[in-house]
Amino acid sequence: MDWKILLDLLVSVLLVATIGYAVMLNSRLTALRKNRDDLAKIIVAFNDATVRAESSIPKLKKAAEDAGAGLQERVEKAQSLRDDIAFMIERADTMANRLENAVRGARNAPAAAGAAPAAPTPAPRVGSAKSAQQATAAAAADSEIDERSEAERELLRALQAMR
Repeated sequence: MDWKILLDLLVSVLLVATIGYAVMLNSRLTALRKNRDDLAKIIVAFNDATVRAESSIPKLKKAAEDAGAGLQERVEKAQSLRDDIAFMIERADTMANRLENAVRGARNAPAAAGAAPAAPTPAPRVGSAKSAQQATAAAAADSEIDERSEAERELLRALQAMR
């Protein structure tokens, strides 16, 4: 066989393949032209969605800042209340210790008075020792309340007014 014939056959096969590819490309381009309006609508809708998303970003930032500020205010108020409660607990512990010491002193006082000769007293009723101790403890608590400085009383009034 001659080389010219072989080359002509090869070129004709390649031309047939190229023609087939061109036909396929033409059909796809035709379909694309038909769907161009749909594609344009999709692009416009995508553009609108992008614009809305961009315009919403400042609003979201503002909402986040407002929420953060509100949360910060609540945290500060909670810390203030925590400090107030810690102060009250400290004062209550101090008062409880004073009251306990007063009760101990009241218990020890009758024992010391019993060791010294005492004048005869009428027979106590049942439970009178307890009521004497309770009266002594109440008197000690009253004296503690009286011992508070004016500043402490004002602070307690201010704390109560905050609530």
